Amino acid sequence: MTDDGGPAFPSDSEGQISDSRWHFLGMTLRDYFAAKAMQALASKFEDAPDERIICAHYLARRSYEIADTMLEAREK
Repeated sequence: MTDDGGPAFPSDSEGQISDSRWHFLGMTLRDYFAAKAMQALASKFEDAPDERIICAHYLARRSYEIADTMLEAREK
């Protein structure tokens, strides 16, 4: 996925450099969506038994998949 949704919290110091490039500080909207998704996914494991191993890589990958789906839904 190439479209990251742009800045999550735009400010006056950010702007478009060219037709397809932006300059901004901070997280992208994709990162913000992924962080929210990861928070929800991880919360399901709060009370998991000790023998259950949670893979951080799985949570991160799945969170970005959800974020990408959310960005695609915005286009419709």
